[in-house]
Amino acid sequence: MVLHSNPELGSGIVGYGRYYWRTFTDGVSGTFFTEAILPAITHEDPRYYTLGRGGFLRRTGYAISRSFVTKTDSGGTSFNFSEVVGNGLEAGLSNAYYPPQERGLSQTTVNWGTQMESAVLNHIFQEFWPDIRRKLLRQK
Repeated sequence: MVLHSNPELGSGIVGYGRYYWRTFTDGVSGTFFTEAILPAITHEDPRYYTLGRGGFLRRTGYAISRSFVTKTDSGGTSFNFSEVVGNGLEAGLSNAYYPPQERGLSQTTVNWGTQMESAVLNHIFQEFWPDIRRKLLRQK
C-alpha cells in the first residue's frame, strides 16, 4: 500500500481494507491448499523436517529442495504436489477477487512464482532458525 503497487485498490482506510482482505485471503487459501486439502488427497506430509547438519550450501540446497520433494505418509519421498500444485490453485483462485487488471494467465503465473519463492525462503529460515536461536539468543 505504501508503494502504491495497486492504485486501483485505493488509499486511506478503505484502500488498507482492500489490501488487507486480499492478503489475508491469499494466506488462508494458500494454507488450506498446501497444508490441508492437497496433503490429505496425495498422502503427503506437509511439515518441514530440518537437515540440521552439514555446511551452509548443503543445508540451503536441502531447504530449497523441500519445496519440490516431500515425505509421504508411508515414510518415502515424492514430488511435493501439495506445495507446487497448492500454490498454483491459490494463485488461480486469486483471479476471483483480484482487480481485473491483475487477472489472467501471466499474473497467475507471477502469483504462483511469488508463492513458491515464499515457500523456499520459509524453508531456508526454518532450516537455520535453530542455529540462530542457539547462537544469537543463547537458547537451546
